[in-house]
Amino acid sequence: MVNPNQTNETNSEPGTEKLRPELAEVIKRHSYGLDENRPDAVAKREKSNQRTARTNIYDLCDDDSFIEYGALTIAAQRQRRSVDDLIERTPADGLITGVGTINSNQFGEEKARCFVMAYDYTVLAGTQGFFNHKKMDRMLKLAHEQHLPLVFFGEGGGGRPGDVDATGVMISGLDLSTFGLFGGLSGKVPMVGILSGVCFAGNAALMGCCDVIIATKNSNIGMGGPVMIEGGGLGSFTPEEVGPMDVQTKNGVVDILVEDDAEAVAVARQYLSYFQGSTTEWQVKDQKALRNLIPENRRRVYNVRKVIETLADEGSFLELRRDFGCGMITGFIRIEGKPFGLIANNCMHMGGAIEAEGADKAARLMQICEAHGLPVLSLIDTPGFMVGPDIEERAQVRHVCRMFVIGSHLTVPYFSVALRRGYGLGAMAMARGGFHESFFTAAWPTGEFGAMGLEGAVKSGYRKELNAVEDPQEREALYNKLVDQLYARGKAVNMASYLEIDSVIDPADTRRWILRGLKSAAARDEANAKHAYVDTW
Repeated sequence: MVNPNQTNETNSEPGTEKLRPELAEVIKRHSYGLDENRPDAVAKREKSNQRTARTNIYDLCDDDSFIEYGALTIAAQRQRRSVDDLIERTPADGLITGVGTINSNQFGEEKARCFVMAYDYTVLAGTQGFFNHKKMDRMLKLAHEQHLPLVFFGEGGGGRPGDVDATGVMISGLDLSTFGLFGGLSGKVPMVGILSGVCFAGNAALMGCCDVIIATKNSNIGMGGPVMIEGGGLGSFTPEEVGPMDVQTKNGVVDILVEDDAEAVAVARQYLSYFQGSTTEWQVKDQKALRNLIPENRRRVYNVRKVIETLADEGSFLELRRDFGCGMITGFIRIEGKPFGLIANNCMHMGGAIEAEGADKAARLMQICEAHGLPVLSLIDTPGFMVGPDIEERAQVRHVCRMFVIGSHLTVPYFSVALRRGYGLGAMAMARGGFHESFFTAAWPTGEFGAMGLEGAVKSGYRKELNAVEDPQEREALYNKLVDQLYARGKAVNMASYLEIDSVIDPADTRRWILRGLKSAAARDEANAKHAYVDTW
């Protein structure tokens, strides 16, 4: 029952009500972390051609969808600084965390939900403090419970030695749960790392656990920054000298190199979309163009990326680790809006022979697809595994065999299409261990097959006959005749007649085959998915 004598200051017109002191305090506390109230910090970011952590988060998440956890946290430095100073200068303790939606307009809110964690470099150089570790642990436990993807902005310098308030409850901090919880998400949910600027020590350790690392050109990443390096007596270096992008893209640490923060966020949204479902709108190039992309001269190279971009929905190809393992191309595509993982041999590098790095690259793509339920499309054009004394120095045996072990454990649909050459163990590895291990193995009319490369097979198998011919021109003629015989025997149509492949198809029908295969393949039993995590390598 309403007391007519009771005053109520909130009954005035909207916008004119008087705020209660405790609410006013909360609103003021939240305001300290907002970009509009931190002009100096924003100016520094603009000077380095970077955006603030909050700007990146708000751009990543759908409008008004981000809800922040732990916004009122401050650094554990009350013994050395005033609380007012900490509130003003260490908002959120340098780590912004929360949950929002990404791409909800395409896939619906339920599939779009995502956890976001972003170190804020404008607060104590994005270092890992006592309370932001506690906050991160809280969010990681929720990510495990809710089974939601994670996007991680990792800029920062690692551990923070200045949190003196923690000295009474912590000595080394080596019992923290953060790194175990973070690594434990691998294979359970998609994990995207975004880097702009420097990322060292603990920040880099978290970044390296992600499925994919997207980095801007001005970034550096290393397991130890200049302070740690110098402290270890290993010399004095600037941050820019440790793990620059021209190193970390070629060695495979960084998956996707982008121009700036805005592109990094856009690519992250695209990457996540492959694991959120199918799109309803798509466009595709004239598929008849595929008929002429393989040269008539079987020794000529061609750009397989053009094949991929013609085969896939327009604008849907996202390549990973482009500058690493260049003989293998990996990434994601869509066909009629449906997402696929992709591996393809690149004949423009070592003829498409599979080297250690390329095998690692393909094997890891398979793991990501298995972990998150994406079908795999393999485009084959390889003379086999690379051989020779030099390649064996790179542990070729162990690296290339990852493709057999991981491929044989896949439970997602796997489709193989031989564009041209399919020779030896390398071709078998591209087809999940053998041409009858894929849901289907089809070939284009340009396909050619053999237990090893035709030229090598003739040289080794007919050495005696060739050496018996003294005249060089006659020997060359015999050699070419023998190669032609093996080519005729290994042509795609002859292979299909022996049932060693499933069919030879018109290249223009490739999309139809893939989609029919996807519709026909049995739905996988999620309980029997084989890979519990995705290798960091």
